[in-house]
Amino acid sequence: MLLYQPSSGYCFNSDSLFLYDFISSFKPRGRMLDVGAGCGIVGLLVARDYKRVELEAVEKQDVFAEFATINARVNKIDYKLHKCNFLDLEVDEKYDYIVSNPPFYNSSSTKSENEMIFNARYNVNLPLKDFFKKVSQVLKPKSHFVFCYDATHFGLICAELDRVNMRVVDVAFVHPKKDRVASIVLVHARNGSNAMMKVLPPVITFDGSEFSQKTQAIYDKAKTQSIKCQL
Repeated sequence: MLLYQPSSGYCFNSDSLFLYDFISSFKPRGRMLDVGAGCGIVGLLVARDYKRVELEAVEKQDVFAEFATINARVNKIDYKLHKCNFLDLEVDEKYDYIVSNPPFYNSSSTKSENEMIFNARYNVNLPLKDFFKKVSQVLKPKSHFVFCYDATHFGLICAELDRVNMRVVDVAFVHPKKDRVASIVLVHARNGSNAMMKVLPPVITFDGSEFSQKTQAIYDKAKTQSIKCQL
């Protein structure tokens, strides 16, 4: 997949590819909304592989909205983009899947002065409480919410999901190396579910100085080619 991205500022990383692979494990179908789409990578990869997905996206930053639209056209994927803050999104029909690689850097971290990076990375722009409440409002009952986040927030994630009657049903932790603590968590939650949580095998990014077999397989499946440019 050919993906155009800004020549400076925020660009996608392995988190988006791990999330794409995680979403794929559920063989999605139906109406899907990619929240905070950026250049569109997560939703576009899923829609490329699963033809029964009807893809929409929401992105509030003008430059990313333009890149996402171009990337959908270049890769010949039907795409409906809502250019607004997700919290302000109004829809007539609810979704079967909501997917997201949201901003999850802690607000106590040193913030970037670059506006694009600040909006894309820091959770002050999309607090968990507000994020999950909105998801619960636009997601069909018993449907799917799949996202990644900072692993250290997993306890808070479970608590905040419970507030809106959502439950984690599948979870996988991503570790830089097998002897390192998890850096991100991949979460599959369902609206109104009573299922018990399934903890999946961890994803190990590196084996020594090389990508692990799992990571390399994900990159090979995604087949992304990034071109950085200015519009």
